[in-house]
Amino acid sequence: DLFNDPVSTSCGHNFCKNCITEHWNMSDQYLCPICKTIFNTRPELQVNTFISEMVGQFRDKAQQEASSSSSEIQESKPGEVLCDVCTGTKLKALKSCLDCLVSYCETHLEPHLTAPRLKRHQLIDPVENLEDRMCTKHDKPLELFCKTDQTCVCTLCPVLDHQTHKFVPLKEEYEEKKAKLEETEAEIQQMIQKRQLKIQEIKHSVDLSKDDADREMAEGVQVFTALKESVERGQAELIDTIVKKLKTTEKQAEAFIKELEQEICELMKRSTEVQQLSRSEDHLHLIQRVQSVNSAPPTKDWTEVNTNCYACPDTVPTWLYVKFTGNKGDNSRRKAASLVFLST
Repeated sequence: DLFNDPVSTSCGHNFCKNCITEHWNMSDQYLCPICKTIFNTRPELQVNTFISEMVGQFRDKAQQEASSSSSEIQESKPGEVLCDVCTGTKLKALKSCLDCLVSYCETHLEPHLTAPRLKRHQLIDPVENLEDRMCTKHDKPLELFCKTDQTCVCTLCPVLDHQTHKFVPLKEEYEEKKAKLEETEAEIQQMIQKRQLKIQEIKHSVDLSKDDADREMAEGVQVFTALKESVERGQAELIDTIVKKLKTTEKQAEAFIKELEQEICELMKRSTEVQQLSRSEDHLHLIQRVQSVNSAPPTKDWTEVNTNCYACPDTVPTWLYVKFTGNKGDNSRRKAASLVFLST
């Protein structure tokens, strides 16, 4: 203990000011509690400045050390799994033991890393609700998987409740489910690649449509610029028709691309779920979640889907086009002439 307001008596001994004052207030005579020296009158207490300075320095140092040590403690944050062994301040759990059904911080995990018997225990990343890994009926760890009922059971379940059923160790079922998840992941990745190729195909189709449209417009302009006012009206109508058809094609392609990209997002999301689950060392968690992610999400069959390239149907018979131009071989100009006929 440290002195509070240290003072000295004339005999040379040091006391807390309140302590010696209360002692003398309750006594019939004034004497030193240490050497028993008796004073005829109540002594005047002198402040011991040397001891006061030493006490102040010691208190400051102790406070700094306490602050430093407290900052080194890895206290848990909200949402993190806590150590089940810690008393007082709960520290962050470093591992959970599937044999002990207890989560340990770094300090309390030490025996599991050094003791030969505890080294055989299965440690996983910290998880909450370890009691959920106990059989609710027999209060034993869930160590087996019932193939018949597709559920996790304890070692007593085959004897008492599932006598005729087929069982495998939880780890064996975990490996099987994990392998299926890997197959699902590979299938999803293949589906993603196919859809990415389909996007490229659609974009290429759009480029072809643009080339065809540009060519059609150029040929139409070349014909209509040589004609009169009616031809100019026909030219405008032709361009308008081509642009509308091109926009229709582009909108159709954009809709396909948007739908494909949406499917890719869904597949990537499922892929992430599958990857995360397949990396899990938690046997029970993987088995319970595998059914919900073991297959790809519903998607559209894109095998027969194509973007129709730009096309402009004939609107006037061939003989009428020949009458206007005298040319039988240029189909694009024949289409242009048909619009001239309609406009006039």
